[in-house]
Amino acid sequence: MPNETKIERVAVLKERIQGANALLLTEYRGLTVEEITELRRSLRDVDASLAVIKNTLMQRAANDAGIAELDGLLNGPSAVAFVNGDVVAVAKKLKDASKQFPSLVIKGGYMDGAPLDAETAGALADLESREVMLSKIAGMLKSEMSRAAAMFVATQSKFLSLLEAYKEKLPAEAAAEAPAEEAAAEAPAEEAPAEDAEASDAEASDASTEEAPAPDNAEDNAAQNEEE
Repeated sequence: MPNETKIERVAVLKERIQGANALLLTEYRGLTVEEITELRRSLRDVDASLAVIKNTLMQRAANDAGIAELDGLLNGPSAVAFVNGDVVAVAKKLKDASKQFPSLVIKGGYMDGAPLDAETAGALADLESREVMLSKIAGMLKSEMSRAAAMFVATQSKFLSLLEAYKEKLPAEAAAEAPAEEAAAEAPAEEAPAEDAEASDAEASDASTEEAPAPDNAEDNAAQNEEE
């Protein structure tokens, strides 16, 4: 039956597992205490901590945390790197340390809910670090923003040029339309005499019609003279 100390250690390990961004497992067979201490210090610079743990305790803590995929990696002397920062930076540190300490071997790991075999975990060291990738992304975004700004300025300039050309065209069109408007305004004045002539003819006709009964009066006068 496990004692209280082991139960507490398993609980602490479970919290560290759940709080880490990733886990990288190494075999440290042959490393001295001084070399392991040096490795721990180098990993602190990239926000990671290295712990030499008994496989049985690590396996129990991982299972309690819902990670059963680490069972196959927990054999031989194991040291676990708990990654709180950039996993690529930690993998690079471990790879550099393996060149200095050939007995240090990356056995695998766990990241983003999936286990990593030795090859995949080691390949992380060949990727670009988070800082480099963010720098490249920032450069790309800056380039795209500059390009978009240049396109906006070019479009605005083109619009203003078209607007100025339209303004210059307006006076010429107005000047061409003015004589036509004046001719249209003068046309009724030239037709006015014809209308006056028609009105005069009509008045003359009315006047002649009114004077027509005059001969009838002359005949009546003549008849009256004969009777007398």
